[in-house]
This record gives sequence, structure tokens and C-alpha cells, in this order.
Amino acid sequence: MKTLTAYTLRLGDNCLILSQRLGAWCGHAPELEIDLALANIGLDLLGQARNFLSYATELEGAGDEDTLAFGRDERQFRNLLLVEQPNGNFADTLVRQYFIDAWHVALFTRLTLSRDQQLAAIAAKAIKEARYHLRFSRGWLERLGNGTDVSAQKMQQAVNNLWRFTAELFDADEIDIALSDAGIAVHPAQLRAQWEEEVFAGLREATLTTPEEAAYRTGGKKGLHTEHLGPMLAEMQYLQRAYPGQQW
Repeated sequence: MKTLTAYTLRLGDNCLILSQRLGAWCGHAPELEIDLALANIGLDLLGQARNFLSYATELEGAGDEDTLAFGRDERQFRNLLLVEQPNGNFADTLVRQYFIDAWHVALFTRLTLSRDQQLAAIAAKAIKEARYHLRFSRGWLERLGNGTDVSAQKMQQAVNNLWRFTAELFDADEIDIALSDAGIAVHPAQLRAQWEEEVFAGLREATLTTPEEAAYRTGGKKGLHTEHLGPMLAEMQYLQRAYPGQQW
């Protein structure tokens, strides 16, 4: 697989898998306003996924975004481990969203300067949405962290549980290095300072504690996923797998 295709696929997979997770909240969120907000964020991410995956198929010269979304097996997905983690309770979903929103804002801001015009254009559209997503997730982070004893406890537990997946956000491999050297991609290490500035400040405002160094988990970009991705894909891909090639 071409280097640029592989990089674009990673970005699309992150958005696609997180969108699917958020879609599962429809009709189950704590209140109607949150239900609608999570659904809208999920739709934003789905649109971003379509843009990235469509570009990947254009680069590869075969298939379309549906082929990539519904025709690949678990080991062929290249998303970060963080986005595939279960929804859990609302605190788990919110902290997962906050971590990835802070990362997306840092990433898309820099990706707008890519020498690849298509990537830059996709990022320019996505950054507007990502900033809204971050305002939403940080607002709820602070509200619940400074809320009741129960809400604060659940938020802290979510932070503690998900922290081990954050190191992968800044983990670079040969694809990241080659494309960043060419001015096309963003080196993940360049995102750490902005992400930490946002996240550490957000946690402080929410009176939540930053966890100590943890046994970090990586491997998503190599297709090595947690036990949670397979069952999610089985549900997401069921209709297309059961009736392949059907058109609405």
C-alpha cells in the first residue's frame, strides 16, 4: 500500500470508528440535548471519514469509501486504540471524546498546511467541526468533574482507565516520519505539546487528577487492536456482509 494511502486510511479509520461508537448513544444519552449533540458529532466524524476514505480509494485507484468501511477485516483497520474503546457510561464516552478532540484540533490545525492540497482541504473543513467538538467535550468535562461526588468519581475513573491509550496519539512510525519529512503529514510528536497544554488545563479546571505514567497500549496503526473492535465491526458491517453489493 502506498505511503500516502496508508496515512489517509488511518485518519479515516479514526473518524469512522469513533462515529460508530457515538451513533450507539442515539436514544440512550442522559438527556435529549446530549443525545442530539453526540449524534451530530458522530455525523461530523462520519463526514470526515468519508472524505479521508474517498481520497484513499482515489489514491489507490480502486473501490470507494463503502468498500473500505464494510469490506475490510479487523486486522486491516488502522485506527488508534483509543477510538475503539467501549462507550461504557457517559463519563467514559466523554473522556474518550475529550482526549481525541484535543488531538484532532492539534492535528487538523497543522494538516491545513500540508503540501498535499487534498489533505489540506479536508483538514480545513474538519478543523471547524473539531473545535466545536472540543468545546462540547471540555464543557462537560468541567461540569461533571466539578459536579457531585458521584460524577467526579466517574470522571476520574474514566480518565484513569483511558489514559493508557493516549501515548499512541504521539507514536510515530516510518509512514509518519516519511510523510512529515516531505511536508505532507504531521509528525505525531509535534502534537504532544498542544495536546498536553489543553488536556492538563482541562483536567485542572475539572478538578481531576492527571494519572501517573501507565503501561501504555499501542498497535492500532499496525492493525493490532483490542478485543473491542471485532464485535463492533461485526455489527457495523453486518448488512453489507449479509447482502453484498446491494444499493439503496
